[in-house]
Amino acid sequence: MRRWRPGRRPPDRSSFPVRRDVPTLVARAREGDARSVARLITLVENGDPALPEVAATLAPYAGRAQVVGLTGSPGVGKSTTTNELVKALRATGRRVGVLAVDPSSPFTGGAILGDRVRMQEHTLDPGVYIRSMSSRGQLGGLSAATPQAVRVLEGAGCEVILVETVGVGQAEVEIATLADTTLVLLAPGMGDAIQAVKAGVLEIADVFVINKADRPGADATYRDIQGMLGLGERLAGDWRPQVVRATAVRGEGIDDVVAAIEKHRAWLESTGKLTARRERRAAVEVEAIALGALRARIGDLKHGTALSTLATAVAAGELDPYAAAEELVKGL
Repeated sequence: MRRWRPGRRPPDRSSFPVRRDVPTLVARAREGDARSVARLITLVENGDPALPEVAATLAPYAGRAQVVGLTGSPGVGKSTTTNELVKALRATGRRVGVLAVDPSSPFTGGAILGDRVRMQEHTLDPGVYIRSMSSRGQLGGLSAATPQAVRVLEGAGCEVILVETVGVGQAEVEIATLADTTLVLLAPGMGDAIQAVKAGVLEIADVFVINKADRPGADATYRDIQGMLGLGERLAGDWRPQVVRATAVRGEGIDDVVAAIEKHRAWLESTGKLTARRERRAAVEVEAIALGALRARIGDLKHGTALSTLATAVAAGELDPYAAAEELVKGL
């Protein structure tokens, strides 16, 4: 093979053929080929024209994996906890997939994708697949491609999929629509009881994990969360979020976290809530795809005359924006 050397013009990789033999890629991914899994997720992230075929080929394998979301403020130990959960789940023989979403730069659009640095011990394990994803400016803590990436990992035979969010603050709640079980990680010293009550992200938790529980203030954080939960109204049979202490950097309390996840899973299955959550997830996914298609069509209209004509009428006061929007939708 001819290699590129310094001083020689680098090859134009944009002209290289991209393999899109979707059935073959899916078949190899099912056999555990990590490269095929990576290529499928790349097709998903890039919005490749083959994406509908990818989704159709993966559809028969949907709904087989347990999806667990991990969210929380930066610095609470999400990546370390994810790493320890992978270790505990692999000890039970389950195949594990990890999607770690990193923030993207608002200036360059790039991302460090450094979450998997803390998970290097699993890189040679064929039963673990780890993928870092850039949020690409998407709000809510996830990437727009994350739901389809979950489908790829399901198709690849992952029994448990851990989705680690960006970790940006109180409004990072999108993970609740994707995961079967949502873990919210907290750490001592991140705020008082008032801060705990007002944090909207806490309302999505199925399991609270007080990480770094060996630090001063862990007991106070535990009491604050329990007190917050005591204020909530629940019907008989409703799930009451579990509160678990852990020190992930030392592997302590991880078995309790896994037990809480399994307890929530059992409750979902016994009450029929698992099916309801997955139907809600599918509805959000379908809606997002439909809205994306509409945005693309509206973008095409910008190159025509319809949108500019309507904009001129609105600017001149001849038409209100709602009527103009209705006319625009009719043109779609």
